Amino acid sequence: MSSNGTDLATGYISSSVAILLYGSNFVPLKKYDTGDGMFLQWVLCAAVWLVALVVHLILHCPTFWPLAMLGGCIWATGNIAVVPILKTIGLGLGILIWGSFNALTGWAITVHLAYVGPGDAFTFLFIKSEVPSDVCPMDTTPLLTEPAINTAADPCPGSSWVDRLSTTHRHIVGCGLAVVSGILYGSTFVPIIYIKDHSKRNDSIYAGASQYDLDYVFAHFSGIFLASTVYFLAYCIVMKNSPKLYPEAVLPGFLSGVLWAIATCCWFIANHSLSAVVSFPIITAGPGFIAALWGIFVFKEVQGLRNYLLMVLAFCIILAGALCTAFSKI
Repeated sequence: MSSNGTDLATGYISSSVAILLYGSNFVPLKKYDTGDGMFLQWVLCAAVWLVALVVHLILHCPTFWPLAMLGGCIWATGNIAVVPILKTIGLGLGILIWGSFNALTGWAITVHLAYVGPGDAFTFLFIKSEVPSDVCPMDTTPLLTEPAINTAADPCPGSSWVDRLSTTHRHIVGCGLAVVSGILYGSTFVPIIYIKDHSKRNDSIYAGASQYDLDYVFAHFSGIFLASTVYFLAYCIVMKNSPKLYPEAVLPGFLSGVLWAIATCCWFIANHSLSAVVSFPIITAGPGFIAALWGIFVFKEVQGLRNYLLMVLAFCIILAGALCTAFSKI
């Protein structure tokens, strides 16, 4: 194969792995209570940083550019809302919405605005997810998506604010947070793209910076861990040194972080092989499909003919946009 052909093969294989892992990385957490998600966020990000350290050593410690940490901080900010999103609208719909707005933001930033993308993003907002409505479950399988109905007296004093929302408010809050998270996720690669673009200018402080995206993984993931640690410490202060910790979620959360980190490393490779303009719409669209399959066939989060039809319509729009982008590189 030619060099260009090898790059394309590498890019598409990396994209496929990233799609599969992104769409499945929260599955290990579905049967464990994670509260408001702040403790889970820190555990997940610690796993992410450890994977980055291994990659950094394998790459023989490339130059560390602090600006690349900014992208990680942006991602960690958006990721704070993940648990509330999954509790309110479920795994499938949550990833579908934030993935769509992730794609729109990333595509717009890379000056390649999607013309068919907005259709699928807003179609998902009208899909209603079915999540269990058990209040303070006492069985051995507390789902991550369990909400609670507001009552005059709190039947479960240890529940999070998400569990106290009404059904209507859960959908509104979940969709709103998913949109915000998607926009923040779509901005995470901006600092790295900036460094790479200025590496070819002799008058820039980034002159000579690497063009290989994976060289920035350690700095990017360090920003994630730093920001998540700061947010967790702030959370501990707000909770008056009595944070809600969930020991049973440590190992599943760590596994989820490892899966996410591997997926992101594959995304970095795809960015290098295909360019961010091509990899963004492919990798941000695909995980929603995988997550929706989990949500529909395993967790039963989406039910009803209307919702199924809306989801099929959105998938068709996503697939058309992703395929057009993918084949534009060939």
